[in-house]
Amino acid sequence: MKVIVLSRVLKEKHIEKIKKTAVEAGAVLCFVEDEKDIPEGFSDAEVLYGFGTEYARTNPALKWLCVPSAGVDYLMGESAFANKECLLTNSSGAYGVTIAEHIITVSLMMMRKLTLTYEESLRGEWGRPKPQKSLKDCRITVLGTGDIGTCFAKRAKAFEPETIVGVNRSGSCPDPVYDRTFPIGYLNTILPETDLLVMSLPDTVETKGILSRERMALLPKDAYFVNVGRGSAIDEEALTELLEKDELGGAALDVFRTEPLPSDSPLWKTKNLLITPHVAGNLTLDYTLDTNVEMFCEDLLNYAKGLPLKNLVDRTKGY
Repeated sequence: MKVIVLSRVLKEKHIEKIKKTAVEAGAVLCFVEDEKDIPEGFSDAEVLYGFGTEYARTNPALKWLCVPSAGVDYLMGESAFANKECLLTNSSGAYGVTIAEHIITVSLMMMRKLTLTYEESLRGEWGRPKPQKSLKDCRITVLGTGDIGTCFAKRAKAFEPETIVGVNRSGSCPDPVYDRTFPIGYLNTILPETDLLVMSLPDTVETKGILSRERMALLPKDAYFVNVGRGSAIDEEALTELLEKDELGGAALDVFRTEPLPSDSPLWKTKNLLITPHVAGNLTLDYTLDTNVEMFCEDLLNYAKGLPLKNLVDRTKGY
């Protein structure tokens, strides 16, 4: 079994772990940093771990692609795989910690007006105290109760919010961190009772435009909003208008409809908007990278033994 490991960020300990696992799995490894560097001898590899989108699109020999990301929307097209039966796994479960910390960070920055205070400090100004909001007694709504949303909810619980409400497709979640969980059909009823809305949705047919202009307007005027899922889920023009009119307390976006965000986008100059360049996740935190490699190695052994893959993606659902 030929296995390609495509990565620029692996450390020596990760390489050694993958090598050890490959011996157990009876696999022959090829480590490369770029798809163009894959040697001819591995043009028919059975497994690829990494962002090997071009390899998957052109090589019918590939039977399993394991991507180090949680989102896999970029692999949902008809032409994404030369082998239509190729298995696809993601790394959902590796990113909850780092993205949850990002959500807590930007939420507190907005609610405590630290963005304004920091701007004053850059100008050498000793600013005045500003009205603030708190996560304590806050009504939090988590739209998307997967690994990321639930990791955030568990950490937010320590701040003693009034409620943490989950919203998802089924209307149920086994994790007791949520005070209540509702199906998406109840979203219009929940939004007016939300002080902080956190979105961590994948990009699917159902989630595109889910936070429309009409739904956004249902939020209280002093509500805050964070999106770490996919930019396709929100109406960016409506968000800009609401923020400029002080119809929302603030928003933090890590994802956008177009990435990188164009230099002429109105979002750059929208007030009370905190922009980060899709950095909530990534493989920049040691814990994330360690967990990512652990998950691949576990599934590599499962694959070698003919067992179900733990992180298998349903390509009809998109996650």
